Amino acid sequence: MTQIEFPKYQELVKALPIGKQLPDAVYIHKSAFPHIPEALASLILQMAELFEIADKAWNLVKFSKRSFKITFLSYPRFDNYAYPELKHSYTVDLQRLSVRKANYAKSDNPPILHRKETFVSEDYPLYTLFKAITTEGEETGLYEKTRSIGFKQHWQRIINTKGCFIDESGRLHRKEALATQNASLEPIVSKIERHKTAIDRNKLSSPMQTLARHGYFDGNHSVLDYGCGKGDDVRELEAHGVDVLGWDPVHKPDNAPTKRDIVNLGFVINVIEDINERKETLKKAFSYAKRVLIASVMVAGESVIRQFTPYKDGVITSRNTFQRYYTQSEFKEYLEDSLGETAIAAGQGIFLIFKDKLEEQNFLFERQHIRRNWKQITERQARTQTKQVTKELIDKHKELFSDFWETTLDLGRIPANSEFEFSERIRSIAGSHKKAFDTLKDYFGEESFQQAQKARRNDLLVYFALGQFARRKAYNKMPEDMKRDIKGFFSGYKSTIEEAMQLLFSVGNAKIIEAKANEAYTAHTIGDFMAGHSWVIPKKLLNDLPPELRVYIGCACQLYGDLDEIDLIKIHFTSGKVSLMKYDDFNKKEPLLIQRIKIKLRELDIDFFDYGDEFSPPPLENSDIYKLLEK
Repeated sequence: MTQIEFPKYQELVKALPIGKQLPDAVYIHKSAFPHIPEALASLILQMAELFEIADKAWNLVKFSKRSFKITFLSYPRFDNYAYPELKHSYTVDLQRLSVRKANYAKSDNPPILHRKETFVSEDYPLYTLFKAITTEGEETGLYEKTRSIGFKQHWQRIINTKGCFIDESGRLHRKEALATQNASLEPIVSKIERHKTAIDRNKLSSPMQTLARHGYFDGNHSVLDYGCGKGDDVRELEAHGVDVLGWDPVHKPDNAPTKRDIVNLGFVINVIEDINERKETLKKAFSYAKRVLIASVMVAGESVIRQFTPYKDGVITSRNTFQRYYTQSEFKEYLEDSLGETAIAAGQGIFLIFKDKLEEQNFLFERQHIRRNWKQITERQARTQTKQVTKELIDKHKELFSDFWETTLDLGRIPANSEFEFSERIRSIAGSHKKAFDTLKDYFGEESFQQAQKARRNDLLVYFALGQFARRKAYNKMPEDMKRDIKGFFSGYKSTIEEAMQLLFSVGNAKIIEAKANEAYTAHTIGDFMAGHSWVIPKKLLNDLPPELRVYIGCACQLYGDLDEIDLIKIHFTSGKVSLMKYDDFNKKEPLLIQRIKIKLRELDIDFFDYGDEFSPPPLENSDIYKLLEK
């Protein structure tokens, strides 16, 4: 099945321009795949698919130099621990097409990594940090004898003999400095006051705003605010008639938490300095959720973190509070590892974890199901074969039939009885949904329905393509309306997934992305189009883009979350990147850029760039080219 012979494989491996070079193998991080020959990259993906090795189950690959084998390696703490341990490995014999699995999760002496900068390219976000860690070890003399340092226990013994210890992030410290360090931190640590992290709000917190945008405060869901602080969110929701309970160990200790549809764990675990307590709090909050947990933390980079006093795996702020800052991908991994469930990004540092898998599917599809403006319905001239009595009947019940037609256009198909609120009434007048549809199609014209059909089908393809991108497992159950969609728009589930996979694979082709962007730009003539490079568009154009571009941007949103506060989207044609821009007031003549988010799809990583204090917000000088759709 392999498309490469052993001699050619050896030749390519020997010539690899990147990776950690050992006498018998080359090790490369998956982020560096753009720098290796396409034949080797394709081989890796082919074997992963053949042996069903999930994308999340590995982040490094070992290319054997002397045998026709490759090994998928999982180092979960590659980014956030100085010397990460191996958790799983999958060794594939390319000659026999067989795989051997190894599990080191419970081992007391697993293999570990050193010199992490050698596994990645120089443009990797943590490359400089990795080099600093290596220099730290070299200056301490840890690499003087390299024969046995590849296993945890021996590595720790070497560290001890050098008079050092490692902290919770794996960084080295001198033992003689430990007493001084503890003594200097003790007055600060003893004064850590978690209650000071509770802040006064004059509007809903960002995770609560996320829930509101997605319709979870419609009166049909009960809410538990777990760690509610001073209770500003709770008071606001109560004022809107939401069934909400707030509990906080300091401010609301007497409100015993109970199981609710939705549990909000908003900016709580990031202020807990004890790692075990942090995870226990997360699990306990999840146990109270019937349908969904929304968890959020502060997201920040090194420039923010180094302003504060390091302590454990976080920092102590000037207010003597503890903060554990995360990156977007790091927090997602933490949630999924702790709860064993998929975490869905909803915003910067905000994730949803669903217990109710039907609810999860509805949530994900609603993101792709665009509520198009079908309400400006104009009556067409009735055909001669349309009975006058039928037209009179429609005119008599115009509001009812208009509602039915809008629902039909929204679904792109005839609604089931349960999908139209006044089904019984319209059936009593028209006889059936089908008869009502046939008459209205003639009454309003078939063109709008054909457009709606195409749009709904595209929504479904985008939804399933993004599900494949996220490598989401097949659900045991599917919402009834989605079953009707598959039956109505495709020949079956299998064909739906096959077509969605084709769509997903197409977005990996830079030529297709540019061609679709050029096609859409020609049709809409809006935004800043740079041939061969990129296209910057206003967010409101997203709904009108071809499915290929929606999936391309949608893959980025899987990592970032909702685009509610985003104004401009930059589609990079060749680099596999999407940039998001947020402005202070986009309606101004020259709005100021306050945040830029760069999403790197190939590395599955995100960089946040904030403007304001240190970096002056640049104005958008040509804002008019993005407002041509304004009405």
